[in-house]
Amino acid sequence: QVQLVESGGGLAQAGGSLRVSCSASGRTLSRYDMGWFRQAPGKEREFVAAIDRSGSSTYYADSLKGRFTISRDNAKITVYLQVNTLKPEDTAVYYCAAKISYGSYSSATNYDYWGQGTQVTVSS
Repeated sequence: QVQLVESGGGLAQAGGSLRVSCSASGRTLSRYDMGWFRQAPGKEREFVAAIDRSGSSTYYADSLKGRFTISRDNAKITVYLQVNTLKPEDTAVYYCAAKISYGSYSSATNYDYWGQGTQVTVSS
């Protein structure tokens, strides 16, 4: 069992930057690929970024490449998502997730554990 807790969300201004974190407990994080998803009001949950268990490969939604950076620190059992040049459309609840399988990084159904989410609100 893995428990994931997101933090670092809040209110930010358009054009600014924000970093959200995901701390894990219960199991060694290095066993899992990690992903970030987000869900805006009235929309379905969408893939944002993922990083493999070693931290050597990263994956991003095509529409979000360039502004988002995912990273991990297995020693600190924490995964980060840096968001630059924030836009109002980045407003969403951001979720981190962990998967042990080797399936697609962008498919939410492949992830085994989820955090409760952290709200990010971007004002214009």
